Amino acid sequence: MLTDGHTHTQFCPHGSGQDAELMIQRAIKLGFKKYCITEHAPLPPDFKNEYAGTKEGLTEASMANSDLEKYFQEMTRLQKKYQSEIKITIGFEVDYLPGFEDWTKDFLDEYGPRTQENILSVHFMRGTDQKLWCVDFGVNDFQQGFKSLLEQSQDVFTRYFQTVRNSVQADLGIYRPIRIGHMSLVRKYQDYFHLPNQYDEKNLLLIDEILQDIKQQNRQLDLNLAGLYKPFCNDFYPGQSILTRAQKLDIPLIYGSDAHDILSVGRGYHLVKMLN
Repeated sequence: MLTDGHTHTQFCPHGSGQDAELMIQRAIKLGFKKYCITEHAPLPPDFKNEYAGTKEGLTEASMANSDLEKYFQEMTRLQKKYQSEIKITIGFEVDYLPGFEDWTKDFLDEYGPRTQENILSVHFMRGTDQKLWCVDFGVNDFQQGFKSLLEQSQDVFTRYFQTVRNSVQADLGIYRPIRIGHMSLVRKYQDYFHLPNQYDEKNLLLIDEILQDIKQQNRQLDLNLAGLYKPFCNDFYPGQSILTRAQKLDIPLIYGSDAHDILSVGRGYHLVKMLN
């Protein structure tokens, strides 16, 4: 089934603001049979006390809690309207936030019954100051937040994959997300910071541990093509090295455009056959 497993909507404050209905219409024109709506879930109110970085990196990271009911109402309307043309699932891209696991579990306990498919992603990790910094909100934030780690580039990878491992191992309850999002997002600015192409042995062991957990938990991996179109990434997530390891374990790989606008829906899908 031709699926776009990772998309966003007009409820995303760092997106284009374009209507999800127009994005669904494009997916139908492109021949997709399944379309997963996975808007960024709201962040915990107390997260601001642990966050460092630019104000916009916090205020634009996720949909507002006050928009939840409108989000469900509108996406359910679209799900019903287009049910004869495409299967639409409604869910969230949920942030794993160290120290906020209980809040996330409570959120999923409350809203999980109303969703069909969710993604678990790491957008924030502990920086030099042990505060939480966004890994994908610009090169200046990345440099400031992870300055000491960048002195030994593999250390940036280690911190990120340790966080991803914790996300996979976290007890998020019976509604824990099925899919692990863009597992190599830490590489978004790899060309700018001249990060190494290969992982060292320590990081490969971490990656293998993560993939083994994903396999044992019967979860999926987001085959996210968005990175190919980022000016300092120029690669898909999770990258060839992790992809090859995941394939050896027969972990399901679900294509995701990570579209935040109409024209990004389905983008890069023609490359998926080459990657598999």
